[in-house]
Amino acid sequence: MDHSTGKPGFFRNVLVRLCLFCVVIVCCRFAYVVTLKGETCDLGDFCFFSLPENLNVISGVGQLAGSVSAVMTTETAGKSAPAKPKLPDLWANKDFQKSAQFYSSVFEDLVAEGFLNPNSKTLCVETPMGADVFALREIGVADSVGIYKKGSKPLVITGKAVKQPFEDDTFDFIFSGAGMIDKSLKPGDFAAEICRTLKPEGFLVVHTGSNDTYSFNSFLHLFNCCTLIKSRNIDGFDSTIREIVMKKDVFVEEKVSDSKNNCRHVPDYKMKLIKKAEPLIKEEPKKPWITLKKNAQSIKYLSSMADISFKQRYVYVDVGSRSYGSSIVSWFKKQYPKQNKTFEIYAVEADKTFHGQYKEKKGVTLLPYAAWVKNETLSFEINQDPGHKDVAKGRGMGRIQPVESSSESASEVDVIQGFDFAEWLMSAVSEKDYVVMKMDVEGTEFDLIPRLIETGAICLIDEVFLECHYNRWQKCCPGERSSKYPNTYSQCLDLFTSLRESGVLVHQWW
Repeated sequence: MDHSTGKPGFFRNVLVRLCLFCVVIVCCRFAYVVTLKGETCDLGDFCFFSLPENLNVISGVGQLAGSVSAVMTTETAGKSAPAKPKLPDLWANKDFQKSAQFYSSVFEDLVAEGFLNPNSKTLCVETPMGADVFALREIGVADSVGIYKKGSKPLVITGKAVKQPFEDDTFDFIFSGAGMIDKSLKPGDFAAEICRTLKPEGFLVVHTGSNDTYSFNSFLHLFNCCTLIKSRNIDGFDSTIREIVMKKDVFVEEKVSDSKNNCRHVPDYKMKLIKKAEPLIKEEPKKPWITLKKNAQSIKYLSSMADISFKQRYVYVDVGSRSYGSSIVSWFKKQYPKQNKTFEIYAVEADKTFHGQYKEKKGVTLLPYAAWVKNETLSFEINQDPGHKDVAKGRGMGRIQPVESSSESASEVDVIQGFDFAEWLMSAVSEKDYVVMKMDVEGTEFDLIPRLIETGAICLIDEVFLECHYNRWQKCCPGERSSKYPNTYSQCLDLFTSLRESGVLVHQWW
C-alpha cells in the first residue's frame, strides 16, 4: 500500500488546525481588550499584544504622536488621512492642541527652575481631556497620569480630586490647572487629598483665576501642609492666570493657630478691605429705625469685594435669630451674596417659643441657649404685647439680666441655660472656614464682644453684622429716650470703631 499520498493531507490538517487555533486566540484577545479593558486596537501594535503598563504614551506618542505631532503643526495633514479612532481624534482636536502647547511651555519653565524633572512621578488633578498629561509626556516626564470623574485612557483614569485612588505619599509633583480648584464644591477635601498623596518635599503647582489678596491668603491656609515657594501671574488662554508653586513640608503637623497672637497683627489685606467698607454713621440718627435700615442698602459685603472660593467650609451664625423666617430667611438666604456656596447655618436662640420652627429645617442647627460669657443658668426676661393676636410676633426680644418691666407691657421671666459663646465658636470653626455672624442680643453685645476679643475668637469671624442697643429716641414720644438700655450711641460708635481698628469687618445693623 502506498502511504505517501496521506502525508500531505496530514500536514495540511495540522496547519489548518493550528491556524484556526491562532484565530481563536486572536479573537479572544480582541474581545478581552475591547470589551473588558475598554481599549481600542489602535493603542498597540496589534490587539494580540498588551500595552506595557508603564508605557510612555508619548513614546506611544512617539508612535502615536508621529502622526499627531504632524497634525499639531499642519492643519491639512489629517484631511486626507482615513478616519481615526476616538482617542487620536481627541488629540488632533484644536482645543486639545492649544492646551497641550500651553502646558508644554508651562512645564518646560518648571523643569528649568528645578520643580519638575523627567524622573518625577506626576499627577494632574481634574483634567477632562488630559492635555496637561500629554504635555508632560511629550517633554519627557514619562510617569505621568491624570484623574477625572470620567476616565480617558491611557492619559486619564477615573478618579475624583476629593477622593484619589492612590496611596499616601505617591507623587513627586502634582498639578491642578484650568482653575479647577476654584470650581470645586469641596476645596477643603481637594486640598486634603493633595496633601495626602504628595510626597514630602514634593511640589504642588496650581493655576487659579483668582487674583485678589484675600483669596490668595485663604489658599495658603487651605494648603497648610505646604510652604509657599513662589507665585506669579502668567498669560492664560483668555486671561491672566495666577500660578502658585508650593513644596510639601517634611513633617506635616496640623497647625493649631493661637487666635490671640493672630489678632495682635492684622494683615494689610484685611485692613484694605475694611477701608473699602461703608463709613460708620458718626452722628446719632434722630430716627434710627429708618436710618439704619437705609444704611443696610449701602453695605459693602466682603463676598462682593473678594473671592471666597478657597475656604474649607462656609458658616453663618445668627446670634439672637428669633424665628426661622426672621433674619435667616428674610435677609441671609435672600440677600447675602454667597458666590454659589452652600452655608452651614447655626441659629442661637434662647426663647423656646421659636424652637419648634427649626425642627425640620435642613442645613440649620439650633442652639437653644443664650449666648453668654460663660456656662451658667440665667434669668431671661421677655417683654410682650398681651393684646397681639399672634403670640410669636407680639413677643419682644429676650434679655439677660432683666430690668424692671414697663407698665405698658407685660413681661415673663424664664430660667435658661447660657453658654460660653466664644469657647463654642473656637471649637466649631477654624481659620480655614468662611464665617459670617449676625448678632442681635439686646444689649448683651457689650459683654459678648469684649469676650470674643479677649479670647481671640473674633479673629475667626470674617464678617460681622452687629446691632448695637442704646438709649435711643423713642418712636412714640419725641424728645424722650428709652430707658431700656443703659449705653449711649457714643459707646456704640466706640464699639464699632474699635472692632474695625482691630481688623474686624463689622457693619452697623438694625
